[in-house]
Amino acid sequence: MKNVAIIIPAYNESLTIEGVIHQFYAQMPEAYQVIVDNRSSDGTGEIASRVMAELDVHGEVMFEGMPGKGNALKRAFREVEAQVYVIVDADLTYFASDLPALLAPVLSGQADMVVGDRLSRGAYAQSNSRRFHEFGNGLVRTLINVLFGAKLSDILSGYRVFSRRFVKNFPILSDGFEIETEMTLHSLDKKFRVLELPISYQDRPEGSFSKLSTSLDGFRVLKAILMIFKDYKPLIFFSSLALIFLVAGLACGTPVMVEFWETRFITHLPLAVLASSLMIGSFLFFSVGLILDTVVTQHRRNYVLSLMRYS
Repeated sequence: MKNVAIIIPAYNESLTIEGVIHQFYAQMPEAYQVIVDNRSSDGTGEIASRVMAELDVHGEVMFEGMPGKGNALKRAFREVEAQVYVIVDADLTYFASDLPALLAPVLSGQADMVVGDRLSRGAYAQSNSRRFHEFGNGLVRTLINVLFGAKLSDILSGYRVFSRRFVKNFPILSDGFEIETEMTLHSLDKKFRVLELPISYQDRPEGSFSKLSTSLDGFRVLKAILMIFKDYKPLIFFSSLALIFLVAGLACGTPVMVEFWETRFITHLPLAVLASSLMIGSFLFFSVGLILDTVVTQHRRNYVLSLMRYS
């Protein structure tokens, strides 16, 4: 079993993959480097294989046919056996010089996940030109911190270190770049020890382009927010829907009740039916929230028991 495995998912990063391999090999030559070529069409995997052979890097190049960063990490986490796992993007935006500081808390047993915080030093804000992207990240970060009582700064950092205990008990469900949000939610919900440490950050080199898009990111932000509520806080999610239906039902039903109180007749039958339907819907949403909240609580208990057996 390897001591430290550095997982580098890569999709069309032919301009930067060689620099990333060189940088991390120079910093930690004894680490096991795993380049996961995620259906690249620009020769990224071939370049990685050549560079690793030239440097005699201890590691391998995997070719993952299913698209998405989540699928690339799922493959690596499943097949690579190590005591400590490092993930880092293949775009040369992160520095290998920050690796010893990120590794230390996991190696000493003080943390299960250490996140490289790009935001505290302000380097990410200076490099990032997509303001809507930054706004969406801030919205998700605020929501997660409020719901889980956390004080995290960088939810979407692509530079992280994990204990084996975390990796081998983390069921990856996301296919794409939502994986960072899923990692954060899983660690907070399952009470893993999370630590953030400030790191340096730089923009991509000239000629290298991000695979993210502003419009698609906006959809992902909305999807992430709904997922957080529905999957992790179902009582809040469905109670909110129940409250909306309750208010709408009262608004529709009040004129009907006033009319019945004054005349003992109901002439607005469609409005009465609508009000009744909304009130029933409100009751159903609240009931579903209670049931799912119980299911989620039981799932957490089962997970803790399985984690104890794993340990």
